Amino acid sequence: MKPWYQEGLRFKCTGCGQCCTGSPGYVWVSPDEAEAMAKRLNIPLEEFIAKYTRRIGNRVSLIERKVGKNYDCVFLDGKRCTVYEDRPKQCRTYPWWKENISSSKDWKEEGVRCEGINHPDAPLISLDEIKKNLSD
Repeated sequence: MKPWYQEGLRFKCTGCGQCCTGSPGYVWVSPDEAEAMAKRLNIPLEEFIAKYTRRIGNRVSLIERKVGKNYDCVFLDGKRCTVYEDRPKQCRTYPWWKENISSSKDWKEEGVRCEGINHPDAPLISLDEIKKNLSD
């Protein structure tokens, strides 16, 4: 059975930073991702882990800062990610998360938070490209 978005979906990142703020949550980080971000910040891996991550069970997540009513990713500076080129896979694959594309209703609801979803200038992202970026 083909997905409801078989013809593709419109998305264009506008750099608004909304995907990096909001309710408390988790941005999971693999050992390789932690190492890449530590290298980008020019600090030892041990310092990166101690300063920017927290352990949740057997996994590691980036920490957040409470800013007003929101919780911002520790690497969000204004509307920009300070480790963008080495951001975790979870960030690189947004908005192609199963919970965002499980139905057209879910896609529209995520579009309330993300102005790049169905943006008037957004290109049509093909089914193949969506599948390639679909997070686990």
